[in-house]
Amino acid sequence: MLVGGVDEAGRGSIIGPLVVAGVSVRESKIAKLKEMGVKDSKLLTAQARERLYGEIISLSEHHHIHVIKSTEVDANVLLKGLNRLEAKAMAHVISHINAKEVFVDCCDTNTGRYRDYIASHLETVPTIHSLHHADRINVVVSAASILAKITRDAEIKKIRKRHRDIGSGYPSDERTMLFIKDWVGRKKCPPAFARKSWKPLRLMLEELEQRTLI
Repeated sequence: MLVGGVDEAGRGSIIGPLVVAGVSVRESKIAKLKEMGVKDSKLLTAQARERLYGEIISLSEHHHIHVIKSTEVDANVLLKGLNRLEAKAMAHVISHINAKEVFVDCCDTNTGRYRDYIASHLETVPTIHSLHHADRINVVVSAASILAKITRDAEIKKIRKRHRDIGSGYPSDERTMLFIKDWVGRKKCPPAFARKSWKPLRLMLEELEQRTLI
């Protein structure tokens, strides 16, 4: 039987895409993931994630990665639908990994509701386990978290090549926020690759609009 894991990277970021990844592994090979050193991507060094990325793809039966642009994130946040967007993306990934049983990292406070969101977008519904912190407690989800993180980092590197010092892309990063503040100050608009629905950038744009009206 194939067991699947699905996770995301970049949900809280103010720059760059939200990435959802999934893998399916034969039940008999799950122990091998642990032997390889697979764990939650946040607990691994960049070098370890790079090494494991190829090993995970080689070991898995299927993998699928879905990249959601900042503009799509914005459109759904404005409708208070970020959880539904992520659930739809997870359903898309699940439909490509052919697993009979799937573990997903749940972003909703209600795990059952989130499972039902995902199931509503699937024609064939496997057994879905919706869990908080699944990337820490389930090694197949950990494997998916590594694929998502590596893909997300690659997207950030593309932006960094053109715009240099953008930091990590997260609102908690002072370099990231200084980059956005400088951009808005000079160009009077947000970067296309930034999420203008996020509160820090939204406040900058509101302040800019107020200054323009004075």
